[in-house]
Amino acid sequence: MARGINKVILIGNLGQDPELRHTGSGTAVCNMRLATNDSYKDASGEWVERTEWHNVVAWGRLAEICGEYLHRGSQVYFEGSLQTRQYEDKDGVTKYATDIKAREMMILSGDVAGGKKDPVPQAAPTPTPTKTVANPYDDLGNSEKPACEFAADDDLPF
Repeated sequence: MARGINKVILIGNLGQDPELRHTGSGTAVCNMRLATNDSYKDASGEWVERTEWHNVVAWGRLAEICGEYLHRGSQVYFEGSLQTRQYEDKDGVTKYATDIKAREMMILSGDVAGGKKDPVPQAAPTPTPTKTVANPYDDLGNSEKPACEFAADDDLPF
């Protein structure tokens, strides 16, 4: 008989900054609220937008990375499993909560700069000097402009 599968894949946006804490033994744990959006047509043919909120929990090194690089609004891919926990509220009523226990995370938005988002705009970078590459068609008698120009510090992948 095959074992069961408990796998969740979510892509969404964080609704608030991650909350990074450490357990008594020093293990990092990061709690996040992730919003996923869905749209569908209702019976009258009107489009309806629906947002689902998920509790995502990361542990260990992944928790530290989430706490350092993610912030409210970050678009993130999470892969993990569902984990339901039981607790008692302040009135003694037993309640249940289902969390996504993250195993993998990928930042999809390009607004990460060394950790937290910098609210002060940075000055435009100084242009790098260019160098000219010899025209490969010069041996054919063509003495026009060089074939291409590129920044002196470019690393070409070929």
